Formats: sequence, structure tokens, C-alpha cells
Amino acid sequence: MAVTLVAADPHPLSLLGLAQLLKSESELTLLDVCTTAAETVQAVRKHQPDLLVIDINLPDRSGLELINELKNSSLEVKIIILTVAMDEGQTIDALRFGVKGVVLKNMPSHLLVQCLQKVAAGGLWMEKESIGHAFEKMLQREAGMRRLVTILTAREIEVMQCVASGLSNQQIAGKLIVSEGTVKIHVHNIYRKLGINNRVDLTLYAQKRGIA
Repeated sequence: MAVTLVAADPHPLSLLGLAQLLKSESELTLLDVCTTAAETVQAVRKHQPDLLVIDINLPDRSGLELINELKNSSLEVKIIILTVAMDEGQTIDALRFGVKGVVLKNMPSHLLVQCLQKVAAGGLWMEKESIGHAFEKMLQREAGMRRLVTILTAREIEVMQCVASGLSNQQIAGKLIVSEGTVKIHVHNIYRKLGINNRVDLTLYAQKRGIA
């Protein structure tokens, strides 16, 4: 039985190339091609394919946002990202959202076919060139977060991340819908618990553990 897929890419020529590539692959059937996120959602709902091959740079919406939406829906589709480039943050989000494969467009075309076959069979395809150090950073972040939850409260971790993002106490208060005085208390408690004296050291602490 053929593996079915839908492809989404903002460039029609890329979709044409993909269609040509898959013509010689009898076990892979391309059901539909899309150039926008809206079209992609409709196609996935209509065809319910085994695989979705998607570029993260769609014109009407972030491909990663769409991937996260599909992950949280009742649609069971395995997702493979095929894109020109991904930064570390995007790659970490892709891994968190359950993407099963990542292939860069500058890689040999046969690797994409191998990726589709492996993911369809239940495997993962993460080229080292594609994910770089993102996977290591994600593991580092998870380890850092596991340690933090034994030291700080959930609210204190939120405040810490805000501080590490460069927000002032006033901005944090607005974001978390609390008083500025409450934020100051949280910051003081974080300093005390972590043995830190200022915002710069707190930011460095968070960055070192991949939490910022």
C-alpha cells in the first residue's frame, strides 16, 4: 500500500520538483500540493495523508505555528520539514512539536526520499547538518529546567525567563498581570535561592542552562 503525502511550499517550482522526484517512487503518492498554510490545513483535513512535507516559511502563517496546531488536533499526520535553513530556535520548536524529519533543500534529493520512507515506517530522520546543536541545547534546557523546578516555584521560573529576556520589572508585571512590587519580591527570592546578586548574573545563569 502506497504511503500518501501532502506537500506545502511557498514556491511552485519547489513543489513541481518534488512532484517530479516522487513520480519514480511507486510506494510514495503525492495527493496534493499547497502554497499557503490555509491551503495546507484544508488539504490535510481532506486527504488525511500519512505524511506532510512542509516548508516553515509560508506566506500567510508560520509553518511552525501550523505544525503545532496540527500536533494538537485530531489529525494524525507525520510531519517532515523541508526548508532552506532553520535557526536553532526554530529547530528546537520543531523537535518540541513532534516533527519526525528535517531535511534541508541543499541536500541530495535521494535523502528526502529516504527520509519519507523512514518516517512512514515509524522512524525519525534528523540529519546532523539540519539540527546542528539544537538537539543538545534542548536536552540541556530540559536538564536545567528539571533542576530549577526543585529550587524555584513555577512563577519564579516565569519571572526568571522574563528577566533573562531583558524585560524590566514593570514590563514583567504587565506581562504576568501582577503588581510591580510582587515582581520585585519574586526577583529577590530568585536571587536568594540561586545565590545570584544581579540581573546580569541571572541572565547568564539562564543562558548557560539553555533556559533563556
